[in-house]
Amino acid sequence: MEDLQEREKKTILVVDDEKPIVDILLYNLEKEGYDTLEANDGIAAVDLALDKKPDLILLDIMLPKMDGLTVCKRIKQSLNVPILMLTAKDEEIDKILGLELGADDYITKPFSVRELMARIKANLRKFEATSSEIIDTKGNEKSGNKIKIGPLSLDFEKFEVRVNDKVVDLTLREFEVLKYLATQPGQVVTRELLLEKVWGYEYYGDIRTVDVTVRRIREKIEKDTSNPKILITKRGVGYYIATDY
Repeated sequence: MEDLQEREKKTILVVDDEKPIVDILLYNLEKEGYDTLEANDGIAAVDLALDKKPDLILLDIMLPKMDGLTVCKRIKQSLNVPILMLTAKDEEIDKILGLELGADDYITKPFSVRELMARIKANLRKFEATSSEIIDTKGNEKSGNKIKIGPLSLDFEKFEVRVNDKVVDLTLREFEVLKYLATQPGQVVTRELLLEKVWGYEYYGDIRTVDVTVRRIREKIEKDTSNPKILITKRGVGYYIATDY
């Protein structure tokens, strides 16, 4: 009962120009206990999102007036809200481009309502997640909800990242990836495990979701993305935070 009461407080904005799809989504979301908002074009979506500040956005790519990718970029410039892209197109470029513009997840039409609800719950849960216990390691400092590894420092309460004491602007999803790796520095984490632990669900999804997010993080924290010193790739396995500085 407590879980339902928590979810009743959450508002989800559905953005799609196909009325039958919107109606189905609104019906099922409200049945699950969510409050809902609706927009049928890109401009209305941006206006509504910035005005009402929903807890999650379901965003179609193909929209009138302003396409979904542009909508995603505009909203992410002002709000740190999870965006789940809905697309009837299965081309890789749309998925990757959507993620690079700040989308947190995507699902391809036609999709099952059960899978969509699982994705929604997982993304909301991750955005609400409190700081996990920090693992102390030799040569690194920890204090409350902070950790420092070489030039990299994270403040879990402020959701703040610094490199050489300079603040780096990350999205919450990027922060969660870096946080998960930073709590176990030097340990290689597979893409599949990151997908499960950070995105919050187990499914046979596209692990390039992880690769794209890591690439975005590197563009912000590394001096030379072709020769990273902080966030390292273990070829064929996964990623880790370097401990030797």
